[in-house]
Amino acid sequence: MEITFYGHATFKIVTLENKKILVDPWLSNPQAPKEIDYGPYDYILITHAHGDHLGDVLKLARTSATEVIAIHEIQQYLLLQGLPKVTGMNIGGTYSTNGLSFTMVPALHSSSLPDGTYGGEPCGFIITLENKVTLYHAGDTGLFGDMELIGELYQPEIALLPIGDHYVMGPREAAKACQLIKAKKIIPMHYGTFPLLRGSVEALLEELKRYPFQPEIIPLKPGQSYKQ
Repeated sequence: MEITFYGHATFKIVTLENKKILVDPWLSNPQAPKEIDYGPYDYILITHAHGDHLGDVLKLARTSATEVIAIHEIQQYLLLQGLPKVTGMNIGGTYSTNGLSFTMVPALHSSSLPDGTYGGEPCGFIITLENKVTLYHAGDTGLFGDMELIGELYQPEIALLPIGDHYVMGPREAAKACQLIKAKKIIPMHYGTFPLLRGSVEALLEELKRYPFQPEIIPLKPGQSYKQ
């Protein structure tokens, strides 16, 4: 299994059976590396409708080779834009396909489509791979107590957590989230893209010193990968 960071909240995940998943497909973000895999992807997951997460999906999912998975309101929007294969779901549900499972969990944020209309509730995803290893992409979120339930129910081994502050959790909140989720490995995201996203890995490590649970922090620069 390989996780590649493409900047902001965009990740490529290649599974054991070589299925390719792209989460929050903003491949044109300011942090994006020069070398990018533009697909086709087997699955594209969208956590919410803001442009920096809906991203380049209209370009990347023009054929039925790629299945987009998103909350119902985003599904309806993308179908109207002509995308051929979009699966809608909602928070609390699990969609199982081709040896993988995608569970939609809450996120504490807002969501609106490019025309300003309601984009459904924001979410995170629990991604269960073929070998039953689970990953948690938290989406854009603030800290909330039910992260403890997410950790208890799904026991993610790796969590992709925002740390940028201002629009999402900062390092202080992310350190507490680590205690609630208890994922062994944390990959920080959604920081440094713009000046307002001032949270840093160094600040997260400092905040974690206050707590008993010490996950492994895996900072990835855009274009870098983590393999296991």
